[in-house]
Amino acid sequence: MTDRIQPVILSGGAGTRLWPASRDTLPKQFLKLLGPWSTLQETVRRVSDRALFDPPIIVTQRDYRFLVREQLEEIGADAEIVLEPARRDSGPAVAAAAEIAAAADPQSLVLVLAADHVVKEPNLFVAAVRAARKAAQNGRIVTFGIKPDHPATGYGYIRPGPMLDDAAPAHGIDAFVEKPDAPTAERYVAGGYLWNSGNFLFRADVFLGEYAEFEPKSAEAIARAVKASTADLGFRVLDAEAFAAAERKSVDYAVMEKTGRGAVVPADYGWSDVGGWGAVWTLSPHDAKGNAKKGDATLLDVANSLVVNANGAVALLGVRDLVVVVENDAVLVAARDRAEDMRPLVENLRAAGRSEADSHSRVHRPWGTYQSLDRGERFQVKRIVVKPGSRLSLQKHTHRAEHWVVVRGSARVTIGDETRMLYENESVYVPVGAVHRLENPGKIPLELIEVQTGAYLGEDDIVRLDDDYSRKPSD
Repeated sequence: MTDRIQPVILSGGAGTRLWPASRDTLPKQFLKLLGPWSTLQETVRRVSDRALFDPPIIVTQRDYRFLVREQLEEIGADAEIVLEPARRDSGPAVAAAAEIAAAADPQSLVLVLAADHVVKEPNLFVAAVRAARKAAQNGRIVTFGIKPDHPATGYGYIRPGPMLDDAAPAHGIDAFVEKPDAPTAERYVAGGYLWNSGNFLFRADVFLGEYAEFEPKSAEAIARAVKASTADLGFRVLDAEAFAAAERKSVDYAVMEKTGRGAVVPADYGWSDVGGWGAVWTLSPHDAKGNAKKGDATLLDVANSLVVNANGAVALLGVRDLVVVVENDAVLVAARDRAEDMRPLVENLRAAGRSEADSHSRVHRPWGTYQSLDRGERFQVKRIVVKPGSRLSLQKHTHRAEHWVVVRGSARVTIGDETRMLYENESVYVPVGAVHRLENPGKIPLELIEVQTGAYLGEDDIVRLDDDYSRKPSD
């Protein structure tokens, strides 16, 4: 048995609690709300000490695979990226990672972390992991229980049992309890309960044994999905048919609330799951009047408010206890004490058919980004940015023509049998049905304005003839 630890980072979630910044197309683990790095990047950085941690396994969705890779490249980190063919909650994701770790060493220590959590004291986090290692080596499935600093109603709680004689400072677990109301939360804090962080440390063989006991059909399905996994563009893709046979269930429900091997290590390393805009306000630096802001914001006679602005000028006058979030295509104004109640608001947007509920106007692709600037009957205007050395697929459209104007950088354009270079202030026309490709051969980002015209302007009007990224038409 090795003392080194295999980190597993779960990065497949698509939460709505930080809407409109976080949406299905760009969820919160990829956002840089609290500093220069996203929470995914900070999580990877926390386990970067190669004397203790192996390179992480990151489990994510197919739609996020290039975002994960891009964010790893930004911080110069390596990881094995494992793609789930469908969303099955954390239980199957953890089991798949444990199967991969067990193939290298059945007794390997696996540290499961969520990609969207914040840890303000990484040194204390590492110390807690070291403290939990003995209990995990002795066959315990250890969770990290956070010592509460207030009676939160947004977290589940753990009632710790006596300290384990063979694995101090780990305790047994008397009970997991659901998110409480305010009076119950106060009672829990007074009674020494801990917040359930949802992070775990265990031996791979121990977890897989418990998963097989409590969820035998799912365990068998996950084992098959890993065994039949394939490589694609440097990603490990779990077998879709086998993975789909696993029941959608969290690791808490699948294993932790049933196992007799559970243990908890009390910890205090400045943890937060960043469950909403109220948490972002709490974690952000404040001015003298209790305001926190990111981006351009002018505040006059404003107190205890949060402003996150990604677009233009925003001004607040004579208000307090607000959350104001401005994206390119959506604005949120909320009372700060209601900012955790985003789910029903987003559901209302979905029911109204608003694409902004789930999609950003700026869409990330493996080659760069595009952003819709204007749209009307039979036309759409986009801003396209292509990363240096990247290119779009060789493609054609059935229903639309395109006009490209280069505003920055240089473009190599193929239309039919002709390939030529375009430079700043030059343009080109791509007729309906023409086979074409756009490339950036330069060393700076290529930026252009695209005007689409035609009877149908949907993203699925793409026939890909050659693609560097093995994508479907709508990707």
